[in-house]
Amino acid sequence: MLFLRSLIFTVLVPGTVTVAVPYVLQHSELAFRLGVPGTLRPLGVLPVALGVAVYLWCAWNFGVAGKGTPAPYDPPRVLVTRGLYRWARNPIYVGIVLILLGEGLIFDAGVLLLYGALLFLLFHLRVVLYEEPHLQAKFGASYGDYCQTVPRWVPSPRSRHR
Repeated sequence: MLFLRSLIFTVLVPGTVTVAVPYVLQHSELAFRLGVPGTLRPLGVLPVALGVAVYLWCAWNFGVAGKGTPAPYDPPRVLVTRGLYRWARNPIYVGIVLILLGEGLIFDAGVLLLYGALLFLLFHLRVVLYEEPHLQAKFGASYGDYCQTVPRWVPSPRSRHR
């Protein structure tokens, strides 16, 4: 049942954010080209694949270690500090932005790069204003210790949480 809940959320929310919205944006009045040469556009597959892998790995860890899903209404019941969460506190958001950056390159779509940047700003505000205070209240000192050793966004081998 946990897998099904996670799958439904993934299709509806990250699927909408990384597939439906980019499609609409590319076919809107906001669309503009960057002028990326056709020979470089296939390189966008790398950040897309990395972003998808990041999301799936994190969703798996949320289910297995955290007994929850990536959905805000069905979050992990246990603080997840394994997998990619050993190096960065918000890898799912990073994965989503990587997907959008890759799509911007593949489709030569400047609007997708702007959308990715705006989404990152919104993710940052959500993390700082809501998620971090909520997790601090829910998990207490263990979350505080985690924040002291693991950076919010940029992974660092030195920040590996134990």
